[in-house]
Amino acid sequence: MDIHSDDLKTFVAVIDSGSLSAAAAHLAQTTSGVSRALARLEEKLGATLLTRTTRRMDLTEEGQLLLEHARTILAGMAAAEETIRMRRQQPAGRLCVDAASPFMLHCVVPHVAEFRALYPGIRLELTSNDQIADLIEHRTDIAIRIGALADSTLHARPLTASPLHILASPAYLARHGTPGTPEALAQHSLLGFAQYEAGNLWPLRHAGGNALPITPALSASSGETLRQLALAGQGIVCLADFMTRADIATGRLVTLLEHCSTGYRQQIHAVYYRNTQLARRISCFLEFLQHKL
Repeated sequence: MDIHSDDLKTFVAVIDSGSLSAAAAHLAQTTSGVSRALARLEEKLGATLLTRTTRRMDLTEEGQLLLEHARTILAGMAAAEETIRMRRQQPAGRLCVDAASPFMLHCVVPHVAEFRALYPGIRLELTSNDQIADLIEHRTDIAIRIGALADSTLHARPLTASPLHILASPAYLARHGTPGTPEALAQHSLLGFAQYEAGNLWPLRHAGGNALPITPALSASSGETLRQLALAGQGIVCLADFMTRADIATGRLVTLLEHCSTGYRQQIHAVYYRNTQLARRISCFLEFLQHKL
């Protein structure tokens, strides 16, 4: 059996148009040509698809079954053609990306030059909000959000998951000693988040469970500010791997209490509203960033 997409298009056009003549006009063919194409399809299938009289046209059971499959097949072909067509087009236009300053500085900015070289038509606009920002109010196309998501009206795409580390500078540890247990942290200067209580639950196993609530001696709203305070020897901090990896590798910060870690990984998502005009720009950026992460 050798059924072509044109056979299916003709069949669906006849059903949707309601008559052979209307289908012929829609397909820019003759009525006799459409009739012959329909007859050929029935011959290939060995089944009658339509019962036709001078007044009406009805689908047979086989015709109804073919119609359902034909619509699915033709829709899939159209979607594939659109995907390939869009891939050939070079995306262009403004794309506003918002992220907390640590993620922007450590995970986006280092790759901007490469992205711009790949997609010169996209005009990037980068903004940083350490608190969750309203996308529409801030004219934001993509927001990178760290931690649990609450807004179900947004489309979310997982990008990566980052471990959390308990850290301090060698200078701080030289002055104050190294805590050996989570409980010993109470005797130290702890650096924590202001206005973000989830950031002050450290993923450490202790007598009370698997999340240790801490009371910061010094608070900041930005993770990057806390990183700088830790580097300056001001205390012990809990921060994501993506922003402290280089500090750990070079010895600027030292990991603590690894034997008590729960292994928790902080989820990182990209969120955006569905918008077909932006879809190509959004997908280009997210595919690029996900590959880098």
